[in-house]
Amino acid sequence: MTNDQVAEIFDRPLSQELLARDLCRLAYVAGDGTPRNIPIAFTWNGRQIVMCTSRNAPKLASLRRNPAVAVTIDTEVHPPKILLVRGTVELDDVDGIPEEYLQMNGSYGMTAEQRVEWEAEVRSLYDGMVRIVMTPTWAKLIDFEATLPSAVEELIRQRAERRQAHGTGVR
Repeated sequence: MTNDQVAEIFDRPLSQELLARDLCRLAYVAGDGTPRNIPIAFTWNGRQIVMCTSRNAPKLASLRRNPAVAVTIDTEVHPPKILLVRGTVELDDVDGIPEEYLQMNGSYGMTAEQRVEWEAEVRSLYDGMVRIVMTPTWAKLIDFEATLPSAVEELIRQRAERRQAHGTGVR
């Protein structure tokens, strides 16, 4: 998939809505070779998906060994809206709390006072964090209206061919 094709998918209104969410699922290969899929907060900076984690997080060793990842951002309603993204990550160790970490936790229902307390707690806990910066190389938006999973698209095509072969012509 070209960068322009990926950008076109990200520019769609539904993709922008999903990219404004706070939580995604990050899939990667762990050090023992088994798959992992974890929920993690994220933010979209217009070009990359940025996640942050503690410097001692076990996933970091795995991501250093194999930076290929997949991310799923979806809704919890039927029919689901799903943005699937594949790419590679770069790890950026930073002192203090990355601004993205504070942004990605901005939509949780906190009063202004709770937000101040939360941020003070975060700053007292972490002396630094690691930014996990994903550059997308592939994307698919599934809305179950205009776009479907490729396996379902294939089944619909096969059904149409069967019906056409039997003369029904009904999809």
